[in-house]
Amino acid sequence: MNPWEKIKHTPGIGLILLAFIAFISLGMPDGLLGVAWPSMRADFSIPLDALGMLLVAGTTGYLTSSFLNGPLIARWGVGKVLATSCAMTGAALLGYTLVPAWWMMVLLGILGGLGAGAIDAGLNTYVAAHFGEGLMQWLHASYGIGVTLGPIIMTIVLSTSDSWRVGYGAVGGFQVFMAACFALTLSMWNKYKASSGYDEPKRLTDYRTPMGKTLRQPRVWLSASLFFLYVGAEVSLGTWAYSLLTESRAIAPALAGLFTGSYWATFTIGRVLAGLYARRAGVHLIVQGSLVAAFLGAVLLVWNPSAVTNLVAVAVIGFAIAPIFPALMSGTSQRVGLHFAANTIGTQMAASGLGTVLITSLLGVLARRFSLEIIPVCLVIIFAGLFGLYRLSMDTGKMIQENAA
Repeated sequence: MNPWEKIKHTPGIGLILLAFIAFISLGMPDGLLGVAWPSMRADFSIPLDALGMLLVAGTTGYLTSSFLNGPLIARWGVGKVLATSCAMTGAALLGYTLVPAWWMMVLLGILGGLGAGAIDAGLNTYVAAHFGEGLMQWLHASYGIGVTLGPIIMTIVLSTSDSWRVGYGAVGGFQVFMAACFALTLSMWNKYKASSGYDEPKRLTDYRTPMGKTLRQPRVWLSASLFFLYVGAEVSLGTWAYSLLTESRAIAPALAGLFTGSYWATFTIGRVLAGLYARRAGVHLIVQGSLVAAFLGAVLLVWNPSAVTNLVAVAVIGFAIAPIFPALMSGTSQRVGLHFAANTIGTQMAASGLGTVLITSLLGVLARRFSLEIIPVCLVIIFAGLFGLYRLSMDTGKMIQENAA
C-alpha cells in the first residue's frame, strides 16, 4: 500500500498533517508584509501610514468570515469551507502581484481577510471537535513557523529579484495548492467523522444552533471577551516592545531587536512544548498557570531594575502566554456548552481580530499621550483582568455541566 493509500485509510493522520501545513501557510502572508512594506510603498508612491488601510481591509474580511464560521460549516461542511477559503486567500495574494493601483490592493485585502478568517476559524473548530488539547497547541505552533518563514521568503526574494510581488506570488501559489488539497480530500473529512461505526455523542460541528440563539447567551460573550483581551495583549507586546526598549529605555537597536525576537522565539517554543503536556495538565491548569506567569513577567517589565531584566521579562511573557490561545480554544465547549461551541469559536476568532486592532491601537494612543512606559502597566492590568474573567467563565462552565448532568 503506497503512502497516499495509507493516509486515505487512516484519514485522521492525513487531516492532522493537512491542518498543520494549512496553518503554516496561514502564517506566511502575515510574515511577508513587514519586510515587503518599504518596497510596496515605493511602488505605489504612498505614505507610511497607508498600511493602516490594508490592515483595516484585511481585518474587516477576517472578522466577517470568522464570525459566520459556525453557520458556514453547518451548511457546507468543514472541507468545503477550507477549500473555498484557501482559494480566496490564494487569489488575493496572486492578485497582489498584478494590480497597478493601491486601492486595488486594499480591495484584495478584504478578499484575503475573508479567506484567512474562515481558514483560521474552520480549522480551530474542527480540531477542537475531533482532537485533543496537545494537537491544538501544535496546530498553533505551526502558525508560528509560517510567520517565521514569511520574512525569510520575502528577504530572499528582495535580495535576488528586487520585486516584492514575487514573494506574494510564491505564497499565493502555495495557498492555491492547499485549496486543491482540501478539495481532493473532501471525502476524508466525512470519512473521519463516521470512521468508528459506533453510536458516538454529537461533536460540536454536528450541531446546527442558530447564530441568533448563540448570541443571546451571556456566557458566549464572556468567552469572546477572553479572546479579545488575550490576543490584544499578545499582539500589543509584539508590536510595541521594540519601541519601548529603544525609545523609552535607551537600549541599542540591535539588542532591542534581539529582545523582541526572544518574545516570538519563546512563544513558538512554548506552544511546541505545551503540546506534550496539554492533555495531562488540562485546560484550566494551563490557562491559569500561564496567566499567573505572564502577570509576573509583566510586573518584571514594569519594574525594570536593569537592561537584562527586559530580556528575561519579554522572554517569560512570550513563553507563558504561548499555550493560552489554543487552550482557550480547546475549552470552548466547557465554557459555553456543546450546542453553542461551533458558533462561539467563530465569534471568538472575530473578537481576536477586534482585540488585535483596538487594544494595540489604544495602547499606541496612550503611549503617545503619556509615555511608552504605560504599555507594560496596561499589560499587568490586562493579565490580571483575564485571570478574573477566566475564573468567572470556569464557574459558568461548572453550572452548565451540573445542569446537563
